[in-house]
Amino acid sequence: MCLAMELLKYAEEVGKEVEEFIYNVIKGEPWKVYEASLHYIKAGGKRLRPLVVILASRIAGGSEEIAIPGAAAVEVLHTFTLIHDDIIDKDELRRGVPTVHKLWGTDMAIIAGDLLFAYAYKCLLKALELGVSSDRVAKAIEALTDAAITVAEGQALDMMLPEVREARVEDYITMVSKKTAALFAYSAKIGGILAGAPEEFLLNIFNIMMNAGVAFQIRDDILGLVGDEKVLGKPVYSDLREGKRTVLVIYALNNVNLEKKAKLLKILGNRNASLDEFKEAAKIILESGALEYSESLAEMYATRALELLNELKPVNVEAFDMFKELIRFMIKRRY
Repeated sequence: MCLAMELLKYAEEVGKEVEEFIYNVIKGEPWKVYEASLHYIKAGGKRLRPLVVILASRIAGGSEEIAIPGAAAVEVLHTFTLIHDDIIDKDELRRGVPTVHKLWGTDMAIIAGDLLFAYAYKCLLKALELGVSSDRVAKAIEALTDAAITVAEGQALDMMLPEVREARVEDYITMVSKKTAALFAYSAKIGGILAGAPEEFLLNIFNIMMNAGVAFQIRDDILGLVGDEKVLGKPVYSDLREGKRTVLVIYALNNVNLEKKAKLLKILGNRNASLDEFKEAAKIILESGALEYSESLAEMYATRALELLNELKPVNVEAFDMFKELIRFMIKRRY
C-alpha cells in the first residue's frame, strides 16, 4: 500500500475513534442544543487536526490511546469556531449540509458554539483517566487555551482586514497564522505534550505546523476561487461575497490598473452582486497572476515545513512518514 493510501486509511480509522470519543463525552439536555452542537461532527470532515495530534504524539513516542482526548478536544474547539464563523460570514452551507444557524437560528447556534467550547476542555481532561499525569494535562490545557485565544485574535484580524486601505500580503500572513495555522500548530504541540516530549521537540513541531498551516489556508483560498463547489461542500465565490481579503484578492488589488481595481472593490463584499459579477471579479483576479503567486507562496511555506520536519528525530518512523505525507496533502488537496 502506498503512503498516501495508508495515510487516508489511518485518517479514517482515527476519525472514527475520535468521533466515538466525542459522542461519548458530548451528551445531555436539552436535546436541541446538543443536536445543533454535533451537526458538523456528524456531517463528516477531514479530521486533519485530530490526525496531527495523534501523529505528533506517536512521533514523540506516545501512544495513539493517550492522544485521543487531545485529538477530540481540538476537533471540538475547531467545530465551535466553525459555527461562530458561519454566523459572522452568514454562510448557508458547510460540509455539504446547511449551517447550524440556518437550521436552528442564530441564537441557538451561538449557544451550541459556547457549549462546544466548554466540552473541548472536558474532552482533554479525560486524558487523566488514561493515566496521563496531571502536569501534562495541565500543560496541554494551557496550549488549548492559547490556541483558542490566538484563533479569536485571527478571526478579529480577518474581519478588520477589509478596512485596511492598502492591505499587504504580510498582513494576510499575520492573520492566517493566527486564524488557521495556530490551531494546527497547537494540535501538534498538544500531541507532543501528552506524549511527554521535550521542549525542543514541542517548539520544532509547533513551527513545522505553523508553516504547513499557512500553506493549508492559502490552498483553501485558491480552492474558494477555482475549486469545485460539489467537492468542496461549500459555495465558491463565498470569499468574494463576504469581501474577504484573501491572498489572491490582496495580490490582485495591488497589481491591477485603477479601472480593474475599482471594479473589483465594487463587487467585493457586495452580497447583492450577481453570479456574473462574481465571475468577472474572479477573472480580474486570475488575470492579475494572483493564482500563480499564491501557489508559489503556498509551496514556499510547505517546503519550509518539510525542511523543518526533516530535522526532527522521530521515535516512531511510521508516524513520521505519515506526518510528512499529511503536510503534502495539505498543500495539494482539492477539497
